[in-house]
Amino acid sequence: MAKEGSGFILQFAPFQSSVDEGFWHRLSSLKLNKFGIDDSPIPISGFYAPCSHPQVSNHLTLLDESLPSDLNEESAVPAIIRGNRNRCAVPGILYNSNTMESFHALDKQGLLKEEAKKIWEDIQSGKAVEDCAVLSRFLLISFADLKNWSFHYWFAFPALALDPPATLVDLRPASEWFTLQEAESVSAECNKWRNSSETADVPFFLVSIGSDSCAAVRLLKDLEACQLDGQKLLFAFYDPCHLPNNPGWPLRNFLALISARWNLKTVRFLCYRENRGFSDLSLSLVGEALITVPQGWREHQSVPNAVGWELNKGRKIPRCINLAKSMDPTRLAISAADLNLKLMRWRALPSLNLDILFSIKCLLLGAGTLGCQVARMLMAWGVRKITLLDNGRVAMSNPLRQSLYTLDDCLNGGDFKATAAVRSLQRIFPAVEAEGVVMAIPMPGHPVSSQEEKSVLEDCRRLGDLIDSHDIVFLLTDTRESRWLPTLLCANSNKITITSALGFDSFLVMRHGPGPFNSTHGLTAEMTNSLSAGVDNLALTNTDGGHRLGCYFCNDVVAPTDSTSNRTLDQQCTVTRPGLAPIASALAVELLVGILHHPHGIFAEAEIANSNNGGSSELPLGILPHQIRGSLPHFQQMTLVGHSSNSCTACCSTVVSEYRKRGMQFILQTINHPTYLEDLTGLTELMRSANSFQLDWDDEIEDGDDECTQL
Repeated sequence: MAKEGSGFILQFAPFQSSVDEGFWHRLSSLKLNKFGIDDSPIPISGFYAPCSHPQVSNHLTLLDESLPSDLNEESAVPAIIRGNRNRCAVPGILYNSNTMESFHALDKQGLLKEEAKKIWEDIQSGKAVEDCAVLSRFLLISFADLKNWSFHYWFAFPALALDPPATLVDLRPASEWFTLQEAESVSAECNKWRNSSETADVPFFLVSIGSDSCAAVRLLKDLEACQLDGQKLLFAFYDPCHLPNNPGWPLRNFLALISARWNLKTVRFLCYRENRGFSDLSLSLVGEALITVPQGWREHQSVPNAVGWELNKGRKIPRCINLAKSMDPTRLAISAADLNLKLMRWRALPSLNLDILFSIKCLLLGAGTLGCQVARMLMAWGVRKITLLDNGRVAMSNPLRQSLYTLDDCLNGGDFKATAAVRSLQRIFPAVEAEGVVMAIPMPGHPVSSQEEKSVLEDCRRLGDLIDSHDIVFLLTDTRESRWLPTLLCANSNKITITSALGFDSFLVMRHGPGPFNSTHGLTAEMTNSLSAGVDNLALTNTDGGHRLGCYFCNDVVAPTDSTSNRTLDQQCTVTRPGLAPIASALAVELLVGILHHPHGIFAEAEIANSNNGGSSELPLGILPHQIRGSLPHFQQMTLVGHSSNSCTACCSTVVSEYRKRGMQFILQTINHPTYLEDLTGLTELMRSANSFQLDWDDEIEDGDDECTQL
């Protein structure tokens, strides 16, 4: 504190500014589309709140909504919603120059004095008592270089200068100034004031304390009601400053109001500050200052001198920010899309791994009702790299149920779903790295002629390459047999695989367990084949010895075969209740996110709802189930566990070993011979044994025999 006479000059911590990128983006849009070369001053609003951290001051912030919403009217002003405790609106004015030369040529001192005059007139007229936010009026000058996306700007926070300056008598933490009972009452009343929608954003107010130590918080216009005998009176304000020895900038014009309006010479003030949204009297300050009313203030002869241009690293120069990257619409879309995910990490989910979500590559087999929904859910979780595979075209019946398509995609015979879906994803989010693959998946039970063999085998190789080049595979196709080859290939390469399947009013979402040779993953084919003799001992267990989770086919006792021939129209189409696909798709993506954040990943054990095994249920994302089965008629879903089968036609060691030995010839045989897989896995023998098994019932029940046998 600077010393003057017998006391110290009261010194204030300057306001600090902060401009959100959205403000510049909106200003750029308005400049291009509405302002043109019109450089008339623009009314804007800034926002600030009481200091809420003992080591960090709050800034006056400009957001995109700081600019007017409707500039077709000459008197347009920003549409501000009042009552937000974290956004005390402050009126301001923006002078946006057309050139850098005109920006530098602005009469800065004249503009500052003009804004100070508005504050002075508001004090003299009494408007500052009715709407105290005008005491913190601010000024912003700028030049927007839209070619290079750089912005030059300078803030001023006009403050009327007291002459002579106010002298500080006392300044200490409020907790030391109040008695314990007074402190409790002041805190309670201030919290009420801050929690009321009518007063939460009123930054200047009165605090009176009666002889009974009970406090009351009132508006400035109620000053007379507070000036009773025996009452302590404090002029309080929301202090954005955190410093322990200096009040914030808003107090300057508050003292000018007190001096000019009420002719008070001794002023007790409360610098109101908070911690975690509640009054903090150890951080707040109470001070006492002596004011001498300057000559001429009473007669309103002239506008007081004003100061207030913001310093830039201690110098009186403007600031410059280059937003060439962030102002690009695609980059801005990325920033906006990531906002929700980044906010999750603040409190709700600090362990959220955005890097892995941004980097993983997802392959979606099927671009129909499920594929469209899964793709959008993946983007919402921050997944950037998505490939959709489908050989169908968009039909007139699709757009209502398949969210990525419109009527235009159906015209002229319909676009391929894979390419139309990619176009739609890029329109929704330009930064997505989406690829469409038009290809049919070879299926067992759908024989091919010798002329078609080369093309089918090429499709098999291409599908294998796609699976190898992606981290995650979603099985979202319409038929059971179309899921077989991807399941086999994923089991062979140990890929994270998610299946989602729909009935009319029920659904299944499941994650496939690791492949049967996961413990030898990464070995060459020759080394793997040399271990085939002992592979049965490893096929049903994870690397940690746990039982391996099953795949989509593990519970079947028949091989997949042709399910599309000789079917009526309702059997050919996926006839489901419309609400089913969004539910199943969302669960499929949430299941993936759970796998990615589980410490054991694909090897994670399965949990069921209300299980007490104390596993991943303690993780932030909750349990990690194996299967989720839902029923719309009962509005119910349940979590189940299904372990792998040593007779599975898709993922058992026998099938995967045969594929590794024979390759494409093995696949071709399964396509052309429907019973081959059943013969290979022993299902044929199992069914033969089941058919020959006869159970003889004993019709005679011995007396007193109350036992029964359940099969």
